[in-house]
Amino acid sequence: MSTIEPLETKATAAAGLSVADQADVGRFWRDLRASVGSAVVGGEPALRLLAVAMLADGHALIEDVPGVGKTLLARAFARSLGLSFNRVQGTPDLLPTDVTGSSILEAGRLRFVPGPVFANVLLVDEINRATPRTQSALLEAMQERQVSIEGETRPLPAPFLVVATQNPVELEGTFSLPEAQLDRFLVRVTMGYPEREDERLIAHRYRGGTEPLERIEPIVDRDTLLALQRTASEIVVSEAVEGYMVDLVRATRQHADLRLGASPRTSVAIFRSSQAWAALAGRGFVLPDDVAAVVHPVMGHRLLLDVDRQLRGATIERVLTEVLGSVPVPVPVPVPKPER
Repeated sequence: MSTIEPLETKATAAAGLSVADQADVGRFWRDLRASVGSAVVGGEPALRLLAVAMLADGHALIEDVPGVGKTLLARAFARSLGLSFNRVQGTPDLLPTDVTGSSILEAGRLRFVPGPVFANVLLVDEINRATPRTQSALLEAMQERQVSIEGETRPLPAPFLVVATQNPVELEGTFSLPEAQLDRFLVRVTMGYPEREDERLIAHRYRGGTEPLERIEPIVDRDTLLALQRTASEIVVSEAVEGYMVDLVRATRQHADLRLGASPRTSVAIFRSSQAWAALAGRGFVLPDDVAAVVHPVMGHRLLLDVDRQLRGATIERVLTEVLGSVPVPVPVPVPKPER
């Protein structure tokens, strides 16, 4: 007589993910929440997506109205990681060389001075205030982890994460990010307004003029983060779940409300984000629920609505909800356990 063993358990064992590996990710997530929570109130959903971006070796765009804590969250997150950190303020007069660096004449010879992009974490505040030329200077860095300057290609440090913020409601003095730039961001994060009690705590934390960021201490170092990224990349994704990801992406290309569906790069982004989401949940395998959890933040900024449909009230959020409801969810198939 045989017993039934879940497919995920078998897959996890086959991948060689140890309990210690999963415990390391769990400890990282627990410590990160505590560290960032000492400065940021009520930002755990957004923080989780930043952690997903870091573990999946991607980038994050924080988009919301002014005053909800976008920059504070990004700075608190970077400060908790114990990595090199630089900040760039987006302005219309910001030049590409202000980000990537340039050479100066010193003692009769040229010396290259690295720009702020040469850091583990780069915060680009109000990225949509920078000109398209300066925004494009980040494309190579975000995609290939290198910068080509003055005929020489210089690698960026690992890990490398760009956290950009932008205000979606202000148009004067801004330059919308093109689709190619948006596609480089693994996830788009929104903050939203805090609950009443959280808002009271936010005001209370500034009592006496203290700076909440001063309480934050690094919780991990560079080598530990690289190890956590490797652990997340080893999370098992079954063929059925892979198919589910691809079907979700392909369904956007036939949706009547869209004039541009998701690209194959989106399938890769969902794959990596689902692995990181599962790792933060303490599992060595990806469930369909993990995929569904990352669909909105991963796909939302990669789709374009049809203009006529948009005038009739269509939204990206509703499109993705319909796609999630229309694509069949795979059911794990039990496998027989050999008799003893």
